[in-house]
Amino acid sequence: MEKKYNSWKSLFLFCLGLFLASAFCMKWLEPSFIHNGNLFTIIGLELTYSKEQIFAILSGIDPHVKSLLRYQLIFDFVFMVGVYPGILALNRMAGIKTGNAKIKSMLHIVSLLQLVAWACDIIENLYLLKWIDNPTTINNLTFYHFIVIAKWAIALAGICTALLFIFRKKGALLKS
Repeated sequence: MEKKYNSWKSLFLFCLGLFLASAFCMKWLEPSFIHNGNLFTIIGLELTYSKEQIFAILSGIDPHVKSLLRYQLIFDFVFMVGVYPGILALNRMAGIKTGNAKIKSMLHIVSLLQLVAWACDIIENLYLLKWIDNPTTINNLTFYHFIVIAKWAIALAGICTALLFIFRKKGALLKS
């Protein structure tokens, strides 16, 4: 059991390194995302901007900013390799720590759901890359927003469940 835990812990630490390195690179690019003198954000493109705003931004940014936005999305693919397997590993570590079969099963399911979140994030990036190349193709925003929200919900649920069960004290919450 200790060997399995240490294997998942090693994966988590590797993923944490990828996560931190890619997050640093993406954060470094953020101040360059300027359209008409105003900063725009990836979160805005993901969730809050309307179709018209996304079109205006992606069709109005200069080629240098478009290039940096593409780099941001490429770094995001590396970020994904850190985030989703990292959350998966955390849930597997939490599952090993608990002796309760039902909790272990739930954590296993939550860990596997990270693959769904990862797929949603890939789809999201592919949409954005397509839209950067040709803003007139911006469509299907309902589906796009659905996959973005699903990605965030699954990932945040995975983080919360993992941390809840990794850092709980013996005998707390649910008896193991």
